[in-house]
Amino acid sequence: MNILIIGGGGREHALAWKVKQSPQCGALYIAPGNAGTALLGENVPLDIKNNQAVVDFAKEKDIGLVVVAPDDYIAQGMVDALASAGIHAFGASQAAGRLEWSKAFAKEFMVKHGIPTAHSKTFSDFQSAFDHLRTLFEEAKVPVVIKADGLALGKGVVITEKMDEAEGTLRSFMLNEKFGSSGKIVVIEEFIRGSEVSIHAFCDGRTAKMFPVARDHKRVFDGDEGPNTGGMGTIAPVAVPAAFSTGVMNDVIIPVLTGMRDGGYPFSGILFPGLMVADGKFKVLEFNARFGDPECESYMRLLQSDIVAIMLTCIEGRLETTDVVWSTDSVVTIVLASGGYPGHYEKGFPIVGVEEAEKDPDVVVFHSGTALKDGAVVTSGGRVLAVSAVGKTPEEAKSKAYAAAEKIAFEGKQNRADIGAFWGT
Repeated sequence: MNILIIGGGGREHALAWKVKQSPQCGALYIAPGNAGTALLGENVPLDIKNNQAVVDFAKEKDIGLVVVAPDDYIAQGMVDALASAGIHAFGASQAAGRLEWSKAFAKEFMVKHGIPTAHSKTFSDFQSAFDHLRTLFEEAKVPVVIKADGLALGKGVVITEKMDEAEGTLRSFMLNEKFGSSGKIVVIEEFIRGSEVSIHAFCDGRTAKMFPVARDHKRVFDGDEGPNTGGMGTIAPVAVPAAFSTGVMNDVIIPVLTGMRDGGYPFSGILFPGLMVADGKFKVLEFNARFGDPECESYMRLLQSDIVAIMLTCIEGRLETTDVVWSTDSVVTIVLASGGYPGHYEKGFPIVGVEEAEKDPDVVVFHSGTALKDGAVVTSGGRVLAVSAVGKTPEEAKSKAYAAAEKIAFEGKQNRADIGAFWGT
């Protein structure tokens, strides 16, 4: 079976790495891909913002499965376009993906279906939002959380205890269009304290199979300081109470599948709720309708089953017939980023040491913001590489990952030093 993966980040490299291991994988194409995916298949310069161009390519190359990984292309209805053309596509439909591409819709959905979440209000008018913020600060209900309604590359959430910063965020989102139309509507919600974890589940519209629990590290600096990023590293599995996964399945995953199906937009693909956990209880912070990044880089190291077979059962509505098997090892993934990220950063710096890092058989380095220039691998994005290592214990995985990361060099390289330091809840 010929397979096409949409995207060009570390998540897509990890998916290509795992898909390539499937006995069902024939020719593998990645659009646009990166310097890492070029070692596994053929990078193709498709206009992936054009659904019809993707459909035409899939027909031309006799593609049997398209994996739509990034949220942008789920939101633009790529899965729908492919399905309408009779092409198997793994990912959420545009309507089901609204759980991610509209924070306002997600909050309304959670309230309607009794899914635990933080109290919030949604605003489309700047003055009304500003007045609500002022009331919260007068009542000392801080910090406050301000979220852009739409997609914002993982950077559309601001947590602040300062009124001037809160007002500036509102102006930036709603009036100055920092994220275009994505910030025209905002959700302002209460700040909840606890330990944040990532939940993933394969879904086929009716059945779900959960992954081990993971933890992402979103802030750019150690100790969860600095601005939010797309994610600076993960550890999995996270140690959770025995009843935790059952509670998440019963109180979050199943209500989502039931509510979406009853609403006329069944959810198939990857459901990824981010949770805040405190004292054994949890609330949903947000929903994502695709694999997390860098969570995916960690999960692909632990997944022992054939991912192509799993994806096909999700598309065909027969996930319940498939066993999804995970390694009992631990995995730590460390993101190596460009200096200045998530703000301004320079590109085009040569990268050295990846082959040396991968001499440890427990280490795989996934490419994210990389490109080939005159035969050399250079930096091309904010998050450059994701160094993943497995071990029998969290401590072993962490030690191996950092030892490998130290062997890689490029100008401006930055990474957190505390990924995997805490693996409980």
